[in-house]
Amino acid sequence: MPAVLEDYQRNFLELAIESQALKFGSFTLKSGRQSPYFFNLGLFNTGKLLSNLATAYAIAIIHSDIKFDVIFGPAYKGIPLASIVCVKLAEIGGTKYQNIQYAFNRKEKKDHGEGGTIVGASLENKRIIIIDDVMTAGTAINEAFEIIAKENGQVVGSIIALDRQEIVNSEDRDGLSATQSVSKRYNIPVLSIVTLTDIITYLEGKISPEEKEKIQEYRQNFGV
Repeated sequence: MPAVLEDYQRNFLELAIESQALKFGSFTLKSGRQSPYFFNLGLFNTGKLLSNLATAYAIAIIHSDIKFDVIFGPAYKGIPLASIVCVKLAEIGGTKYQNIQYAFNRKEKKDHGEGGTIVGASLENKRIIIIDDVMTAGTAINEAFEIIAKENGQVVGSIIALDRQEIVNSEDRDGLSATQSVSKRYNIPVLSIVTLTDIITYLEGKISPEEKEKIQEYRQNFGV
């Protein structure tokens, strides 16, 4: 059964295509795979786009009903995401989100001023959601877990913009996707604004049969 998209998901995908953050063609990924689509969240780079992006993240978090205290953005891409989504949660989430805090890490430890590697809220004894753009091999979130553990925080979930729903290991047909692997390893939910399934649903009637076939073939080869 096709996925049923909510308005915020449709709006996100519309703006992703409009801004060319989501493009279709032939792209070589870091994994070496030839993908028929490419996603670059960095192209959400205007006030309008960022506001709508923050809304999409915030609604997905609100719908999950995860209880948390801090939204943590791993350097570097996670830094603006954590801050704009923290603001949007306070704007649209009601009183329960008014006091949500945000934090991010420095790549290099600061040895003057306040010192340390964490900027923003303290992570100690806090329930934390990690925010990022996409999850490929799960390397970034593994590093985030290590940082948060050193600060005595507790990760209760993670959210990304796009779940590509791809197996990590192409040789293992019974393998898990990066999001499934992280969810299983750390026993946390991994949320996303949209998935590849959502993209295919949204594109119905909007792309040529040839383009659709390439995406379907890619999913058949690498999808979970």
